[in-house]
Amino acid sequence: MKVFISSDLEGTAGVVDWDQVIAGGHFYDYYAGLLTREINAAIEGAMAAGATEFLVNDSHSKMQNIRPDQLAGRARYLSGRYKPLYMMQGLDASFDAVFFISYHGSMSSHGSTLSHTYFPTAFAEVKINGQVAGESGINALVAQAYGVPIVLITGDGTTAEEIRPFAPSVRAAVVKDSVTRFAANSMHPDDACALIRSEAQAAIEGLGEAAPVQITLPVTMEIQFRTSDYCDLACRISGVECTGDLTARIVLDDPLEAYQTFITVVLLCRGLVE
Repeated sequence: MKVFISSDLEGTAGVVDWDQVIAGGHFYDYYAGLLTREINAAIEGAMAAGATEFLVNDSHSKMQNIRPDQLAGRARYLSGRYKPLYMMQGLDASFDAVFFISYHGSMSSHGSTLSHTYFPTAFAEVKINGQVAGESGINALVAQAYGVPIVLITGDGTTAEEIRPFAPSVRAAVVKDSVTRFAANSMHPDDACALIRSEAQAAIEGLGEAAPVQITLPVTMEIQFRTSDYCDLACRISGVECTGDLTARIVLDDPLEAYQTFITVVLLCRGLVE
């Protein structure tokens, strides 16, 4: 049984500031270590339920936040910044389940700690078929394309709520309660790992009844940008339609193509400031 793990960092218990999640920042190494512990807890829980193979796609920032020798379960480790499928690189139809570890709320959410949607400078809000979508909802497009259920997500309560319209049977390990965008009441790391381990085991044990990702096709992605220059750039991409000075739309029959088109927008917008 194969499990695909997409790992971010902002949703880790205790994390509340950008300085904690960017390499070179204050205590970054410490919090990257806590992330590794949470990933390992998910792997250990899944192993207890019979999972045997794991791929961890490091999906945060420059995507090189984890020491591969510290991963449990002899997990494979996919790292590096440029990936055509970005946070979902490596997923295919051979996997049985998807875990989202240390995810966070969308840019337009209220008070979710370190909330953003892919690139906070560019994106104010993304909707899929009229529903606000954070990174988890956007990434669900890839899971739908390959027919692999999303069965576990970890982070704060907003993160758990935002994935449910797209993956209604997902289990959630809520390891912190967001107070504001830069404050949270977090579980002790040991307790957070225990909760993740338990939820991961239950997710794999219940895999036979897990609902598939439910995104009606054709998929409509509505994007609201923070400034018009990002919108202008995005609308130069085939498949992206300008709908206003700050808004654009992607409408496609193929969920994978919709995701790849959105990621092209992300990469082009990043290039504007890099």
